[in-house]
Amino acid sequence: MESKAALPVEEYLRTSFPDLDKEYRDGELVERSLPDYLHSKTQGLLILLLGALRKAFPVFVCPELRVRVRPGLIRIPDVSVYYPNEPQERVPTTPPFVAIEILSPDDRMTNVRNKLAEYRAWGVTHVWLVDPHSKRMYTWNAGLVEVSALQIPELSFDLTPTDIFG
Repeated sequence: MESKAALPVEEYLRTSFPDLDKEYRDGELVERSLPDYLHSKTQGLLILLLGALRKAFPVFVCPELRVRVRPGLIRIPDVSVYYPNEPQERVPTTPPFVAIEILSPDDRMTNVRNKLAEYRAWGVTHVWLVDPHSKRMYTWNAGLVEVSALQIPELSFDLTPTDIFG
């Protein structure tokens, strides 16, 4: 019986992948869903809308940034927003203020829920899930809740489905 050797985290962090970047969990590479047009369009709009906050607040919007949730777990949120401090590490160990996941058609909800729960347990203040295919938005606190607007009360910021989906 063949056994797989665990990939050291240092080697993972030195690796770039020719296709979509991979996440890392306890020595294993974790595949991510391939984004489609709606995913990409939604990600771009979120980056633009959140980036506009920079005129009034010290926000730092990062697409697909590797973040170290714990020593053996590296996640890659679709969009991370840091506030009020800019990350100083190449792979931040400080939770972002907002972590956003955007659903792709082949995402498994069990995996997405686990990821959202990890972000919240890590200390992310605002954990959002955006589904561009059904044009729905969710927040995660103790579970997934559909919302009519994604809000950052600390920045007086609201995003409605019209803002994101047109």
